[in-house]
Amino acid sequence: MNNSAHRFVWPVRVYYEDTDSGGVVYYANYLKFMERARTEWLRSIGFEQDRLLEQDGIIFAVRQVEVGYHQPAHFNDALEVSASLSQKGRASLSFYQEVVRSSNLQLLCKGVIKIACVDIKNMRPTPIPKKLMMEIPDVD
Repeated sequence: MNNSAHRFVWPVRVYYEDTDSGGVVYYANYLKFMERARTEWLRSIGFEQDRLLEQDGIIFAVRQVEVGYHQPAHFNDALEVSASLSQKGRASLSFYQEVVRSSNLQLLCKGVIKIACVDIKNMRPTPIPKKLMMEIPDVD
């Protein structure tokens, strides 16, 4: 499932605001970390979400999420959040993502996130623009 040849990794530091009253990262914040990694992945292939909205009238919206939690992260932990494209469709992309602790690469959380390309005018799925599709690596 994980296409390591196209694995993108983004570092994240856990801040106090990311934790709950027990000092553990609040479960929903892992989704925020994954979102940041996907945004930075897109940036790494030369595309900014605000420009895609302005120039092409599209946004990417999360359509489906499947997440598994394995170990907790804590305040001030250094994390690595990966994003690997696992499926490339005409109007959607699926990513396999992991959050690991940087110090020992212990798996904390993993998930599969499917995003859809959406036309901002009618909020309906639309094909991914050709200029972007050409830069998105093929999935093995």
